[in-house]
Amino acid sequence: MHQVLAGSSAAFCQPTNTRGYKPTLPSAGHERRYRAGLSVLPCRANPAVPGPPELAAHDANLSPPQEKFLGLASGRRLPVPFPLTTCSLKGSGHWADCPRTRRQFAMTINSRPLHPLSRFGARLTAMAIGTAAAECISEEALTHLKTYKYSSVDESPVSKYVLGPWWNAFVRVLPMWLAPNMVTLLGFFFILGNVVLLVLFMPDLVGPGPAWLYFSFSLGLFMYQTMDNVDGKQARRTGTSSGLGELFDHGIDSLNCTLASLLETAAMGFGSSRAGVFTALCPCLPMFFSTWETYHTHTLYLGFFNGPTEGLLIASAIMALSGVYGPGMWTQPIALALGSSFPGVAHLLGETTFRDIWISLIISSLLVLHVPFCVYHVVVARRSKGLPIAPVFLEWTPMAVYTFSIGAWVLSPHSTLMRDNHLVLFCLTMSFVFGRMTTKMILAHLTRQPFPYWTVMLFPLVGGALLGNLPLLGLPSVSPSVELLYLRAYFVFALVVYFRWAFLVVTSICNFLGINALTIPRERQLANKRAALKKES
Repeated sequence: MHQVLAGSSAAFCQPTNTRGYKPTLPSAGHERRYRAGLSVLPCRANPAVPGPPELAAHDANLSPPQEKFLGLASGRRLPVPFPLTTCSLKGSGHWADCPRTRRQFAMTINSRPLHPLSRFGARLTAMAIGTAAAECISEEALTHLKTYKYSSVDESPVSKYVLGPWWNAFVRVLPMWLAPNMVTLLGFFFILGNVVLLVLFMPDLVGPGPAWLYFSFSLGLFMYQTMDNVDGKQARRTGTSSGLGELFDHGIDSLNCTLASLLETAAMGFGSSRAGVFTALCPCLPMFFSTWETYHTHTLYLGFFNGPTEGLLIASAIMALSGVYGPGMWTQPIALALGSSFPGVAHLLGETTFRDIWISLIISSLLVLHVPFCVYHVVVARRSKGLPIAPVFLEWTPMAVYTFSIGAWVLSPHSTLMRDNHLVLFCLTMSFVFGRMTTKMILAHLTRQPFPYWTVMLFPLVGGALLGNLPLLGLPSVSPSVELLYLRAYFVFALVVYFRWAFLVVTSICNFLGINALTIPRERQLANKRAALKKES
């Protein structure tokens, strides 16, 4: 008798070859010994019939995180340990009737027995990942995802009458096997691909670059907008809507705030100037306030004129115009563009440039339109619940720290980051910092948890602000190489922390809901095909 699976369970085994041991089932009663070897949950199509068995004593010894990640410690050749799914096929309800369970069970029992030290290490890994996941999102928080229902209001006539028909036509082209989160990710790849082109062909963000580069920026941003608006339609079309979809969608939007704006900065030829820093990082502000508003109202409000629709269209048009006329058009006086056609207007404008108009337009729309309406909706929501109003303004703390630390660092006369043209690396780093900060709010909204006031990623940002202003504290300034090294280390730190947190959260949600993150289960695909055939007939 050999112990081939991790944990306290043992299986009756007989040697078959040099690769390992093949368990046999001397009697039906021994099926319950194999519960620990499964990396998926048993089929529960018929609750009255137990799955590959309960193994109650074994389960009782495992904490929920350990049980969720049991697949990590079950065998050497198990597939990715998430998601833990149930079989939706109808039948006896027996675990052997589930193709997915049989397949992964076979992969487990045919793997080589683990050495005791390897088993111990695997169990420690499972416990560590489970504990980390529980710290990111608790079991109690996950239960709210069961009652999730998406809510949004879009008052834009452009969305309704112009882009809406395009989105409805585009989603019908997508295959039914394509998961909605993958649609979101493909849209984000249009932005990431253009960021790579930016680094290769126009790292100074000034240019002028080749005309095709600006057209690529414009097309990529438009395709991102399209994918961002059809992912929800694809989810409803395939019957795969969930809270994970909103988290994934708006999480990608948070990352894109800085990256797409970086492309816009390059398209307008602002470079690493104050205008470039403002253009690249200012879109984080409206995104934060919209997410803050959604946290309290549980509804996403998009006004008559909003950033995700009209804002992205304007940015895409700016990029296309730069491809036609060059980026220099945005920094030249408007009077030169008007020429002698409007001498009175040209004289009135003087040396005012398109850049000046652009920055004034962004600031006014943010302070006059966007923020007041967000505050209004939050106040109405709080009053309807009989809750105090004043405490919600303390929730602006992380954004205030984020904004003022960025300004204090990169705009400091003692900092060399902008003078040495490191805005691209800085914006890449800030995309992860802002993405983590905003996505935590989205997760708190979905799971009805307290507002997340802080993220560990802000500590290095405050440190950078201090580093760039050491002379103001009576200390010698650091060398440019040290400051650049600090920024690079910050980027690596933000990258690792962000993706670790994202992996644990997405895995926990997938495990809890029994869904896949980037694929549609085959059972659901078959059900969709049957529904389509039935509809056609």
